[in-house]
Amino acid sequence: MARESSESSTPGRLKQIVQTYKMTRRVDSKVGLVLAAVGIVTFGVVLAIGFLIGHPIYAGILGFLLAFLAMAVIFGRRAERAAFGQLEGQPGAAAAVLENVGRGWSVTPAVAMNKSQDLVHRAVGKAGIVLVGEGNPNRVKSLLAAEKRKMARVVLDVPVTDIIVGTGEGEVPLKKVRTTLLKLPRVLPGPKVTEVNDRLRALGDLMKNMPVPKGPMPKGMRMPKGR
Repeated sequence: MARESSESSTPGRLKQIVQTYKMTRRVDSKVGLVLAAVGIVTFGVVLAIGFLIGHPIYAGILGFLLAFLAMAVIFGRRAERAAFGQLEGQPGAAAAVLENVGRGWSVTPAVAMNKSQDLVHRAVGKAGIVLVGEGNPNRVKSLLAAEKRKMARVVLDVPVTDIIVGTGEGEVPLKKVRTTLLKLPRVLPGPKVTEVNDRLRALGDLMKNMPVPKGPMPKGMRMPKGR
């Protein structure tokens, strides 16, 4: 049964790789040439060293493995860049990243929104409550302040961190949102996280069915859903 499961999962992985490559190529048209060049150069250098030391066969095998590894690393980086490039600027882009931040986080997209489609999303984990705003920074600050006041009615003595997604001073680029969350100090035990989540759910969701940008997320980032 384990063998059958492994065989059935292999086509799924290959399909995912192909889809990710196609998505990356739409944004990065040179990705195929870059990967080929990296593979050839890596293999060629290792093989040349093998001839110099008198072990071309062993060097050829090692060169093939190292070339494959180098191509995988470069492909992962370029796919990540392409994925974030597609999400950048879309309403709900930060929610798409938060939804895949990892285990231990409970994410509620669009807990606050204004007519200009500025958004605030909420993530709750052992680091406390994190509010992530996207849109015009000045308007987002008002949304964040209003959301903090609303939460203060049901949650006390819980650290609240606010993040504004953007490229300006004091803002966090979209591609660094996940890293920023994971670097926050863990201050809440598991039962307390559950209690905070239960209390915040009583506030209700502004847009429970808010559409979140779709598409392959960076494979190398290992983003299983945390909800």
